[in-house]
Order: sequence, then structure tokens, then C-alpha cells
Amino acid sequence: QVQLVESGGGLVQPGGSLRLSCVASGFRLHYYAIGWFRQAPGNEREGVSCISSGGTSTLSEDSVKGRFTISRDNAKNTVYLQMNSLKPEDTAVYYCAARSVSRCGSRIEKNAFDSWGRGTQVTVSS
Repeated sequence: QVQLVESGGGLVQPGGSLRLSCVASGFRLHYYAIGWFRQAPGNEREGVSCISSGGTSTLSEDSVKGRFTISRDNAKNTVYLQMNSLKPEDTAVYYCAARSVSRCGSRIEKNAFDSWGRGTQVTVSS
């Protein structure tokens, strides 16, 4: 069974850090580009960052550039999202998703991703 499972979310104060993990089971992640998305209450699900299958290319939305870093360890079948300098507006459920091609494309579009995890809650609040 193909499955993606996110972890690492939680409550953090503004300016703090979290590292999210996305672990795949039932398939090998190294064939796929992987994206992180987030959805806040009442908002559309939006792309955050994406990494190519080999990890040589990444793409991030302007709102997180310089603060969030996406990486992957294909030997561990895991993709990470390191989030620093967190802001209250980063509060959302964060999802990882797999795209059945090796590259991210020019934009992180949710419709371009095929398999999704169930998400992990990130809350940034004092």
C-alpha cells in the first residue's frame, strides 16, 4: 500500500523552528519529486516547497524563502522540511505529496501531485 506519513508538527513560539518529516512506505521515493503544502482554516491548500527526485533542484514559494529548507534522504525514503523563523501566519496543516515525475515544474501546483499524506498540524503562537 502506497502511503506518505508526515510528522514533526507541533506548537512553537514565533521565531522558533520545527523540522517536518515525510516518510514513504509501499514505494521508493527516489523516483518522485516531493512537495510540501499547507492549508490554514478557510484557505486553499498552497504549495510551500518542492524537491526533485535526486535532490539537486528545489523550488520554494516567496513567503518561505530564506526561512524554510526542503531536503531529502532517499536511502531513508524520507523528505524533510526545516522551518526556521516561524511566524503566526505559518500556522496550518502541512502535507507532503508525491509527483510521479522527477522534476517539480515551474510552480508548486497541488493538482500536479498524485499521492498525499494526511498532514501534520503546525501552530505558531505565543
